[in-house]
Amino acid sequence: MALIRVADEPAFVLHSIPYKETSLILDVFTRQHGRMALIAKGAKRPHSTLRPVLQRFVPLLVSWSGRSELRTLTKSEWVGGTPSLVGDALLCGFYLNELLVKFLAREDEYEKLYDRYMDTISALSNLEFESKGLEEILRPFELSLLQETGYAAALDRCVESNDAPLADKQYVYQPERGIRPIQGDDPGHWPVLMGRSLLAIASGDFSHPETLSESKQLMRFLLGLHLQDQVLTTRQILIDLKKI
Repeated sequence: MALIRVADEPAFVLHSIPYKETSLILDVFTRQHGRMALIAKGAKRPHSTLRPVLQRFVPLLVSWSGRSELRTLTKSEWVGGTPSLVGDALLCGFYLNELLVKFLAREDEYEKLYDRYMDTISALSNLEFESKGLEEILRPFELSLLQETGYAAALDRCVESNDAPLADKQYVYQPERGIRPIQGDDPGHWPVLMGRSLLAIASGDFSHPETLSESKQLMRFLLGLHLQDQVLTTRQILIDLKKI
């Protein structure tokens, strides 16, 4: 296999585990290369230049080389401009990272999702100055994740007619297919949404309380459907705390 070198790639650290005595294995989310596994040699040494830089939720520029699936980190620089996450925002950050690790295969490109993740981390880091609450910040990311990975059908077109939903009509989300008008024999666990909510969600507008409430029901259903028995620790904590 040919030696691969990549320089100054925008990235975020999703997770890290110790490797041997002085190194770390990193799970990073990069803009053009998706999730990558990188070994940061010597990063645990007290005077390592990598040690203070390899933090979660900090935008980085990383460089690596290697022939195998586990590449060697050769450089990492902090881009800056994003305050640290604290409190509920920090918990939400861990939730985003858990979702990415569970949903994304390695080395698949997700530029739009990367940009959405960066915007979401920025909003969480400036939460005290945001007019939006946690749910309104997290919902667009969840939707983008589901759409970019192929787990969510279009919300602005009915599966049977390809017509746009009508604002004052109720619709169900049918698994593996998408939205259609509600019927009397639909399973009770399928999400029911108003047409106006579907149109708002599709356009990225979660500002109305009805839209936010119905989008929560839809996102929980879709995430649970595809996570199946996989438990996301931070997601359950946030649900228990009624944060999402």
